[in-house]
Amino acid sequence: MERILVVDDETDCQTVLAMYLESQGYRVECANSGIEALSIFENDPPDLVISDVMMPEMDGFEFCRRLRDTRLGQLMPFIFLSGQGEIESKVEGHSMGADDYLVKPFLSEEILAKVKAQLERSHRIHAEIVRLLQNSTPVGVESKVVSVAPPPPPLPLTPAEERVFWEVIQGYTNKQISYRLFISPRTVQAHLGSIFSKLHLENRAQLVKFALERGYKPPQS
Repeated sequence: MERILVVDDETDCQTVLAMYLESQGYRVECANSGIEALSIFENDPPDLVISDVMMPEMDGFEFCRRLRDTRLGQLMPFIFLSGQGEIESKVEGHSMGADDYLVKPFLSEEILAKVKAQLERSHRIHAEIVRLLQNSTPVGVESKVVSVAPPPPPLPLTPAEERVFWEVIQGYTNKQISYRLFISPRTVQAHLGSIFSKLHLENRAQLVKFALERGYKPPQS
């Protein structure tokens, strides 16, 4: 289950947004300021961040800037959700590194569409990184002296779960996997939850990292 960090000092907005996203199948954690959000991020990075701009202690712009300065935060999907709708605020938000900027009050369908789009983009980026690293050859090393790594151990998954595993690490979304494997999105999510449990992982990003570090390569088509 993908995890979203909601950062907002307005309790009502925080609660409404968290309840809606949880009803859509996401796991949500909340923070009241940028400082609290950075602490949460350092301990357990989420899959996506939604942040207000005007907050005590550390505002959203500074939070976003500091997040982008970290290695794990550079590619983190980041959406500003703010009551400040002036063009100057939007420009500053994007200049800090935000991927999107929505103005309160918001439509639930709109924020959901933005969340899905940013998560799908993140999956594609992770999959492309895996593909590039798997296909790269060490510079200055001839192929004849490159040792062949042993194959990774068999995955502790059922055949159906393993098919979903290979689709996920190639960057396909649940909807795309459903279409490609001729199963329902709910079944895809159920298999994904089982995969995370069996491999002791929390999210798709960790799954891609797991596959890369252990040498699991998608079957060639």
